Amino acid sequence: MSLQYTCPSCGTPLGYQGLCWKCKSEQERRAVLSWSQEQVKEKQEGLIRNIQRLEDWGEPEFNDFWHLLSYRNAITPEIQRAALAAEVFYPSALYYRAPEDVRDSLIAALLSTEDSRAASNLMCCLAMQGDDRALETLLELEQNPRPWRKKLYVDPSSYAQCGGWTFDKAGRRIQLNFDACYPMVKGTPSQASPVRIGRPREDTCPHCGCRMVDMLVLDGRDERLAFLELDGILTATCCPNCVGFLQGPAFNSFTLDGSVEVFPSRLFDGAENMQCYIRPEDYKTLTENAFVLGQVPVPLFYGASADDINTVGGFANWIQDWEYTTCPHCGKPMKYLAQIQWNTISDGAEGTLYIEVCPDCHIVSMQHQQT
Repeated sequence: MSLQYTCPSCGTPLGYQGLCWKCKSEQERRAVLSWSQEQVKEKQEGLIRNIQRLEDWGEPEFNDFWHLLSYRNAITPEIQRAALAAEVFYPSALYYRAPEDVRDSLIAALLSTEDSRAASNLMCCLAMQGDDRALETLLELEQNPRPWRKKLYVDPSSYAQCGGWTFDKAGRRIQLNFDACYPMVKGTPSQASPVRIGRPREDTCPHCGCRMVDMLVLDGRDERLAFLELDGILTATCCPNCVGFLQGPAFNSFTLDGSVEVFPSRLFDGAENMQCYIRPEDYKTLTENAFVLGQVPVPLFYGASADDINTVGGFANWIQDWEYTTCPHCGKPMKYLAQIQWNTISDGAEGTLYIEVCPDCHIVSMQHQQT
């Protein structure tokens, strides 16, 4: 049955009159990016006045916070101090790189609490603050656990990952994300770009027979990607049909000349084979998308609160909890590289593909999350 309406902006068939959700999101984002400094200040002051509403997803302050953080990088120490005074500890990104006085108060609250849930929230906030004193505190709590640790599933070093870093047993910092971010934006199929999403391949998946895909190909020699410190080409290859049904992530190694070696994988239920749900027309849509690398960097949280933004670097929009993969070669945590929203490259698809890299071993991982 054909739908009665189409989106006036992109032409997507709809069952209602008006913009599709992706075009609405883009329209809202452009509006935020066009705010004047006076409008930004007004939003900041409103957030301070009503900071306790921030924990309620239904309140406008929740959207204002993410707009200020993700698109304007405009969360101020005054906002952070207001949140601390009101004991608002969610979302934890509120405390990203907060000043020392805020950090010290977070540490004092964490060390004095006896409640495991409060400790969990405070460790996330401290991870987002992220300086050396925050590391020392989480290391101390890992080496000398408080009683509330028994009620939590993971150690403080795992909570540190919330802020894009962690530490080893000796207390050495391990950075898990890149301190720069670029969006992948709609261009034209013929437009030159150092980044490509969805390059077709001829080899097939051993589980379902679907043709494999180079889900991300990027050339680190482009000056915009210098922050990756990659003197060549990185390729992340997987089966688009099975990547969400594996026991753990999909892995491959890459060489800087563009070659890849796909690692063996297992389906999550132990089965040997799986039905292929990717139709030829779906594969064509996926591999003929027009995404290119944006020309200018964006705030680190640009893609951390939206379901329609593909990014390289920065912070991910983890649908579930953050999940940093262990490199199968060296055993170290891998570094978050990029996110690809399936609905931007395949009609009706759900969830997000997260791509991580071990820069030392030249290995990438790809994992899928969805609600």
